[in-house]
Amino acid sequence: MSKQVDVVVAGGGGFIGGHLVGDLLAQGLTVRSIDIKPRHEWYQVHQDAENVVADLSLLDSARAGVAGARQVYMLAADMGGMGFIENNKAACMMSVLTSTHMLRAAHEAGTERYFYSSSACVYAAGKQTDPNVTALKEEDAYPAQPEDGYGWEKLFSERMCRHYTEDYGFVTRVARYHNVYGPEGTWTGGREKAPAAVCRKVAEAVVSGEHRLEIWGDGQQSRSFMYIDDCLRGSQMIMNGDSGVPVNLGSSELVTINQLVDLVEQIAGVRCERTYRLDAPQGVRGRNSDNTLIREIYGWEPSVALLDGLEKTYAWVYDQVKRSHQ
Repeated sequence: MSKQVDVVVAGGGGFIGGHLVGDLLAQGLTVRSIDIKPRHEWYQVHQDAENVVADLSLLDSARAGVAGARQVYMLAADMGGMGFIENNKAACMMSVLTSTHMLRAAHEAGTERYFYSSSACVYAAGKQTDPNVTALKEEDAYPAQPEDGYGWEKLFSERMCRHYTEDYGFVTRVARYHNVYGPEGTWTGGREKAPAAVCRKVAEAVVSGEHRLEIWGDGQQSRSFMYIDDCLRGSQMIMNGDSGVPVNLGSSELVTINQLVDLVEQIAGVRCERTYRLDAPQGVRGRNSDNTLIREIYGWEPSVALLDGLEKTYAWVYDQVKRSHQ
């Protein structure tokens, strides 16, 4: 893996990583895609990329992975939706090995730029107790009270990037992702996030003819959701931009989970009887992205409306559900 390559995507076998590899290849860049999963479990395998199966939590693997790379996108993490994050805190924290070893290896290798995908889970829980939430500004990450497990790892790794810049002059970029969704992602099995889970439940109602679905919590918890195309555009803009401060990368279009279900039902042309599982993991009551800073620095706003993104996502999930019932 010592040959020169334009970009390394760590976590390239994942949902966002798979889309990012495809987008970079389409720009004519050479890409090394690395993931711990066996290749048949990758969400997308792009034949034009150098596809490597490796455990990047090991320093030697991280060093081999970044060798000869001009830029590194560090997306690799053990993560999932709220059901996974709440029940696997130790596993989420162990991603710190991948985060620190990749940062160290990229700096040692002389990588020009290093992008770290952080999360809205770094934000203080005390600012997310109301569904009618005040959108989260970047400074709301401190005083620190992030999501237990996953959020602490992300916040620590953000600090590591900052200190590598301060101590060594290493160029790092950090984006705090807010709920990215789209086709070619996790839609079943326990790690899926709300948009894919809702699309699956509605699709199963359509395919089975039983128009009932279960919602975790009371459905009043609120979130914003960013379509994958906006995530790719924003991530590359931040990577190649001039600002080293962590910035929100998300939509400011706030909806409750009930409203999310309404939209997917509208797309599917069905109405379902809803049952609410109040003992299920549901995370914070409200979370939204304040895009003031990213507008100031980059003039950026997401371009894909939630309804439009959900239409594409539902069509893809419906096909998966229908195939699984055949």
